[in-house]
Amino acid sequence: MATVHLRIGDLVWGKLGRYPPWPGKIVSPPKDLKKPRGKKCHFVKFFGTEDHAWIKVEQLKPYHAHKEEMIKINKGKRFQQAVDAVEDFLKKAKGKEQNSDGKGDSKGKKTPTKPLKILDEDDEDLSALKDPSEKDLTDSDPEPSTIERLGAGPGSGFKWESSPVKDDPHFHHFLLSQSEKPASSMEPISKRLKIIEEVTGSTSIQAADSTAINGSITPTDKRIGFLGLGLMGSGIVSNLLKMGHIVTVWNRTAEKCDLFIQEGARLGRTPAEVASMCDITFSCVSDPKAARDLVLGPSGVLQGIRPGKCYVEMSTVDPETITELSQVITSRGGRFLEAPVAGSQQLSNDGMLVILAAGDRTVYEDCSSCFQAMGKTSFFLGEAGNAARMMLILNMVQGSFMATIAEGLTLAQATGQSQQTFLDILCQGQMASTFVDQKCQNILQGNFKPDYYLKHIQKDLRLAISMGDMANHPTPMAAAANEVYKRAKALDQSDNDISAVYRAYIH
Repeated sequence: MATVHLRIGDLVWGKLGRYPPWPGKIVSPPKDLKKPRGKKCHFVKFFGTEDHAWIKVEQLKPYHAHKEEMIKINKGKRFQQAVDAVEDFLKKAKGKEQNSDGKGDSKGKKTPTKPLKILDEDDEDLSALKDPSEKDLTDSDPEPSTIERLGAGPGSGFKWESSPVKDDPHFHHFLLSQSEKPASSMEPISKRLKIIEEVTGSTSIQAADSTAINGSITPTDKRIGFLGLGLMGSGIVSNLLKMGHIVTVWNRTAEKCDLFIQEGARLGRTPAEVASMCDITFSCVSDPKAARDLVLGPSGVLQGIRPGKCYVEMSTVDPETITELSQVITSRGGRFLEAPVAGSQQLSNDGMLVILAAGDRTVYEDCSSCFQAMGKTSFFLGEAGNAARMMLILNMVQGSFMATIAEGLTLAQATGQSQQTFLDILCQGQMASTFVDQKCQNILQGNFKPDYYLKHIQKDLRLAISMGDMANHPTPMAAAANEVYKRAKALDQSDNDISAVYRAYIH
């Protein structure tokens, strides 16, 4: 791209490497975030993502002059949403301008606007050049904390060029074993990220979350297999197909495959056939028994594994099951990765899952475009079993939290307090979250349509408690919550959403 001279507040197309241009606005960086050395660049806030990055000047183009050109070469849904966000921004800006024009002097004259200074490419502190009249354009500029979440230090989090995985920059990667001195699996994530920074000089966190992903993915040319089309698997497969992956599907209930065949998927008759036909086979089933049966049972995955074939276990199971599956797959020359996902049916449909991976690092890299299609964030946690442990801990906390919220709602009702007022207060405090709001609203409306099955969160609590026993670590909160979920199951709530644990308190 040709070098252009731009100023703060300008709308632009910013391009990172081989990925499609994305609409953004040049903004002032936080005062404590310096421009990367040796690079002539501007700090850009991307529309539709709330993400920010330093972009080289040769990778920027004026928005209006190249709008039609960019729209022609990119038809992704996320991309269109970003363009719509730009147009909404322009409409609001025009409305503000018209309102300010009507407030001129008594003679109807417009107040002259002071021209903005064109930024010098070597200016280190761009905020010093910001004109006061530009306030309306940059009210939403990032606070320092936004950048600190992406990585500490000048420009860290934006060094997409040095990533060992050549993937979508609009996707986080937390690669926790890329140094020559791998950290212990029991060390906290923050500590391991710090070790990576000390050894490599930069964090491996990529700039931007996945709200821009779906317009920027180059699908792998590897053949993908997927086993299990439940609440989570269905959304995952749909996003893989939308992003151009070649997918072969299988499900125990064959009728569930029909919709995906219509969308372009291929049909596998058995798990073994899928594994033999595909380069990478994913599975996402309900529990450890189902995961074992899928691999070790008649016409199971193991029968289709050949040297070099990859198997990715996405089910939430115990570390012992992962160890067993890893051993049998690799004994046949296969390559194994576990990649359980944190999220719900809605997040699966939206391609916004959080992926926890562990095992064969090269398989993780081969799965890059698949993970970008299905999730917003990916963590690589080292040796097989670590992802299972982390996933169980996360679901233990979520399940216990949901049981506590249900307990609070029912106690409010029992003591004559308004449940809606309780929720309103809760959502104004430190525990406010989309999860709390949605689950509580569903409870008050009596809507327990499954977004994550109650029976599955109870299974995860049970496995987490067992894991605590093996580590000789107490889990009294999880144990108490588990009993409540068991009562909810006894009340025939297994196939309802986890929020149906509420009913255990009212019967």
